[in-house]
Amino acid sequence: MDVIFVAAGLGLLLGGGEGLVRGAVAFATRMRLPMAVVGAIVLGFGTSMPELLTSLSAALSGAPGIAIGNVLGSNIANILLILGMAALVAPIGAGAAPAEDRLWLTVATALGVGVIVVGTHVGRVEGALLLVALVVYIWRALARDAAAEPVPAIEGMGAVRIALYLAGGLGALIAGAWLLVEGATGIATAFGISETVIGLTVVAVGTSLPELATSLSAARRGEAELALGNVLGSNVFNIFAILGVTAALVPIPVPEGLSVTDLVAVAAAALALLVVLAAGRIGRGAGAAFVLAYAAYVAWLALFAA
Repeated sequence: MDVIFVAAGLGLLLGGGEGLVRGAVAFATRMRLPMAVVGAIVLGFGTSMPELLTSLSAALSGAPGIAIGNVLGSNIANILLILGMAALVAPIGAGAAPAEDRLWLTVATALGVGVIVVGTHVGRVEGALLLVALVVYIWRALARDAAAEPVPAIEGMGAVRIALYLAGGLGALIAGAWLLVEGATGIATAFGISETVIGLTVVAVGTSLPELATSLSAARRGEAELALGNVLGSNVFNIFAILGVTAALVPIPVPEGLSVTDLVAVAAAALALLVVLAAGRIGRGAGAAFVLAYAAYVAWLALFAA
C-alpha cells in the first residue's frame, strides 16, 4: 500500500504542478504582467510547489528527514541528474547563467547549508532570514527586466478555465504531497531505511519531475540553455522559499540521519556546476560525469546511510 501511495502521490504532484503552472501563467498573462513577474514569481513558485507542499506536509507530520532531505536532495538531483541528462541530449551553453545568477546559487547554497549546521533546529529565525533573501532575489529579478513588455494573454484561457486549473492543480498538489509523505514514511519504517535517505532520493527526485520533464524537453528542442536557467532558479527557490517557508511555519529539527556527506554533496554539486560553467558550457562529457556522480551518491546512500 505504501508503494501505491508513493506512486499516486508522485502522479498527483506531477499533474497538479503542471495544472497549477498553466493556470498561474495564464492568469499572469491575462493580467498583462511583464515577463520578469511571470518567470521569477509565477513559474518560480509554481514549479516549486510540489517541493514546498511535500516539505511542509512532512514537517507537520513530524518527518524532518523528509522535509529537509527533500530540499537538499532536489538541489543535488537538479544539478547532477537533470542538468547531466539534459547535457547528454545537447550541450548547454553558459550564456543562460549570468554572473548574478551564479552568485545567487552560491549564496543560496551557503545559506541553506549554514542554517542546517549551526544548530539542532532550522527555526523561525533561520526561516525568516531565508525569506528575506527570497524577497531580495525576487526584487533583483524584477529590476533586471523592469522595462520588459507585458506577456500577451494566452488564447482560449478564460477566467473560469484559469480558476479550474488553479483550484484543480492546488488540490492535486495537496493530496499528492500527503500521499507521498505517508507512503515514503511507511516504506522507511517497513524497510528500516531512514526518512532522510528516502527524502534525499525518492521524494527529492519525485518532486523534481517537473524540472526533469521541462529540461529534457527543452534539450530535445535545441533549447538546452532553458534547462540551465530552470535549474538555477529552482535551486535558489528550493532553499529560500521552501526551506524558508517551512521553517518559518514549522521549526524543523535537523534529522539525525543527515550526514556531513549529504551537506558536502549539496555544496560540491553547486561548485562543480560553477566550475564547468566557467569553462563556457556543459558538454556531453561533463553531463556524463554529473550523472555518474549522482549514481555514485545514491549508491553510497544505499550502502552506508540506510
